[in-house]
Amino acid sequence: MSSALSWRHHVVIQSLFSRGPLCEKDMHAMFEQLTKRNPGTERQLFDGFILKINKALSCANFELRACINQYDGQVYYGVVNTVADEHSKLGTKYSVPQIAFYKAIIEAIVQDASAQGVIFSIHALNLSLDGQVTIMTDPQSQGSLSNVPSTLKNFSLSQKEKTLNELVQDQWLNLTTEGVIKLGLKSFLDLRSWFRNNDVPSCHVCNEAGIKAEVCQNENCTVRIHQYCLKQLFLQGKVAKVCPSCGTSWPYTVPQEEALQTGDDSEPRQSQRVTRSDRKRQSANRVVVDDGVGCSNQDELNENKEIQNGNVLGRKRRRGRQTDDAETGGPGASQSSAAISGLRRVTRNSARLK
Repeated sequence: MSSALSWRHHVVIQSLFSRGPLCEKDMHAMFEQLTKRNPGTERQLFDGFILKINKALSCANFELRACINQYDGQVYYGVVNTVADEHSKLGTKYSVPQIAFYKAIIEAIVQDASAQGVIFSIHALNLSLDGQVTIMTDPQSQGSLSNVPSTLKNFSLSQKEKTLNELVQDQWLNLTTEGVIKLGLKSFLDLRSWFRNNDVPSCHVCNEAGIKAEVCQNENCTVRIHQYCLKQLFLQGKVAKVCPSCGTSWPYTVPQEEALQTGDDSEPRQSQRVTRSDRKRQSANRVVVDDGVGCSNQDELNENKEIQNGNVLGRKRRRGRQTDDAETGGPGASQSSAAISGLRRVTRNSARLK
C-alpha cells in the first residue's frame, strides 16, 4: 500500500485515523494545502485522489467514505470498516453488552415515526436489552426471557451511563447539554448498509435513510424528506410546496439566510423602477467633473437662471472682484480665472440642457 501512495495520501489517512471524521471544509483545506490545487474548481482531481486512497485501503477492508450529518446538513469524510462479520467484531473495544446497548439506542431512534432522530438519555438508559439476545445467541433463537444471557440481564444503569459516555467520546453518538441523544458521525458513516438492510424509511429525494427528516402531514402517506433535501426541492423555480407523493400541502418556511439572500437579490430590480420625476432629480443631482473641478447641475441651472434674469449687479460685483485680484496680483487671481472658465462651462452646459 505504501508503495502505491504518496506522502500526501499518507497524511490524509493518518489524519482521518487519528482525528476521526473531518468536515468537508477541513478536508478540502488539507487537500489544497498538500497539493496546491483547489478541490472546488478541480473536483475530478480531488475525486481521483480519494479513489487512489480507497484502492490501497481495500486490501485491509477499509474505505474512505463521505456522509451527510442529517442534523446540520454538512458533509463529512471518514474511514470505515467494510466488513461486518464475526472476525471484524473482535477488533472492537466494546463488549457484547455494550454493543447491545448501542444497538438498542439506534433502533429506538430509527423506529420513531416522527423522524426526529433523537432519544432522551433518561429513556435510553432505561431501554431493555432483551431484544438484543440475537447478538449473543443463535439468530434462530426466539429470544425468550429464559434465553437472555446473564451479561445482558445484569447490565446495570451505571454500566449503561459509562457506555453512553464512551460512545459519545468515540463519535458513535452525540449527547447535547439538554440530555438529547443523536446519532454520531461514525454511525452515519458505518451504518449505511445496516439502515438499508433493516428497512429504515428513506428520504424521498436522495433515497438515503431518513433518520432526521420532515414527514408528510397526511397520516396515510409515508414520505419523509431531509431538511436539506426540502431546501433543494422547494427552492427550485416554481415547484409547488406539496408532498411529491400524495400532493398534500407541505408547510415549508424558507430559512432566514435564504430569505435575506432572496431579498437582497430583489432589491436591485425594485430600485430600477424609478419614475420620471426620480430620473429628473437624479439628473439634477448628478455631479459633473471637468479638469478636477466639480459642480452640480442644479447649481448650473441656478447660475443660468440668474444670468437670464438680468442680474447685472451680481455680474458687475464678480467682475469688480476679478479686476481687483488681477491688479493686486494676489492669490485670488488664479481662482477668479478658474471661476470665470467654470462659469463659461456652466453657461455652455446649461445651453445644452435646454
